[in-house]
Amino acid sequence: MNSKYAVAVLAVAATLVIGSRAADPVPPSLPGHAVYRQHVEDPVLKKLEDEDTKKAEAAEKATSKIVDAMKAKKKKEKEEKKDLRINLKDLVRPHAPTDFKLQEWHFPPVPQYLTGTCWAFSTTSFFESEVKRITGQEIKLSEMWTVYHEYLEKAIGYIESRGNTPFSQGSESEGLTAIWKKYGVVPEEAYRGVLSKEGLYDHDPMVEEMRAYLHYCKAHNYWNEEQILGTLKLIMNRTMGAPPEMVTWKGEQYTPKRFLKEVLKLNMDDYVSFVSTESMPWWRQGEYKVEDNWRHISTYYNVPLDAWYNALLKAVKAGSSIAIGGDVSEPGYDGLNKVAVVAKFDLPQNSIDQDSREIRIYEDATTDDHGIHLVGWKRIGDHDWFLIKDSARASRKAAPKGYMFYRDDYVKLKMLSYMVHKDFVKELLERCAKEEAASKTVAKEAAGG
Repeated sequence: MNSKYAVAVLAVAATLVIGSRAADPVPPSLPGHAVYRQHVEDPVLKKLEDEDTKKAEAAEKATSKIVDAMKAKKKKEKEEKKDLRINLKDLVRPHAPTDFKLQEWHFPPVPQYLTGTCWAFSTTSFFESEVKRITGQEIKLSEMWTVYHEYLEKAIGYIESRGNTPFSQGSESEGLTAIWKKYGVVPEEAYRGVLSKEGLYDHDPMVEEMRAYLHYCKAHNYWNEEQILGTLKLIMNRTMGAPPEMVTWKGEQYTPKRFLKEVLKLNMDDYVSFVSTESMPWWRQGEYKVEDNWRHISTYYNVPLDAWYNALLKAVKAGSSIAIGGDVSEPGYDGLNKVAVVAKFDLPQNSIDQDSREIRIYEDATTDDHGIHLVGWKRIGDHDWFLIKDSARASRKAAPKGYMFYRDDYVKLKMLSYMVHKDFVKELLERCAKEEAASKTVAKEAAGG
């Protein structure tokens, strides 16, 4: 045995015997066995690598500096952005809701905050006014009850169409009546529909999560309706809370459908909607072809603009409010000054007719982007002015918050559809019935019948 090796072995043995109560022994580093040593870098390569690292860090700093500068520039541009608006210097107009002597009862405006649910706020407000008109009761109803169930109905439509129905926050007044027919409705005190500490509605993250889940289902061809709806309910319940199955009203228990029928005493079949577009046959019922009418409801009466506007005006003067929707993007729409008019530099007053209305619809210059509640009327000079209850942020830029004042020209040019109780538009409905009957007669004679 090699003497050096023998000494090493004896040394290890002595360590094991003497230090048997210490930690496990470390094997000796012996010639020919594995051993770790400090890595030695090539100095030339290291220099090149260090230079590359410095260049990368410098480039990253330069990029960061440029990105920060661009962000600051965009922020400044946003802060300095100017909107094209009409000069209101000589405009004779209302300045407060109290200017409107003819005004239908309504609850104070409620903001929709960060949601695209104006349709629910405006139409709910309309039906609150209807409850007051019909029964004398003042009952604040839950907007979010309707919104919650509309999301579920949209998901069902998405599933049935295998992903070819849009899943978004928008809908129509007719969508609300469809929800109430199927699910009923509850007072706001029974379902507030928001769980955030601040109590402010914010549906963007929730809807994005639901949309991502639905897109996942589509990508994997997974269409189990029960499980999909169950998952969507879990998502909504975290933000909105679960809606109640029963409500208590004046000491009595009601299902939401019974509450609608027996307490509110509303019949959804008593309400009709009107549009005015050359893309549909006149005096007939047809489909309002906008994305938010995702159900493809085809019961909208289409009538010429003069008949459309005159019926609206007559209904308001007779004591009805109106659920109305259309476009709010013109230079004559001014949230700070609370007015919506057609600017003369945009279109002369004598040019507002069916064709000028239609070209804007055709070119998407007029779109179905907002629902409001028309609650009052006033005549000033040669114009009708309407008091508008509005849930959007534009109406809250200045006092009185939640109100706007629309002039007749803006309504004729930019508003697209409205809902009203059928009793206020009897003559228009009779005209539609006569025109349809006459058309059928002509068609029958042409066919040799």
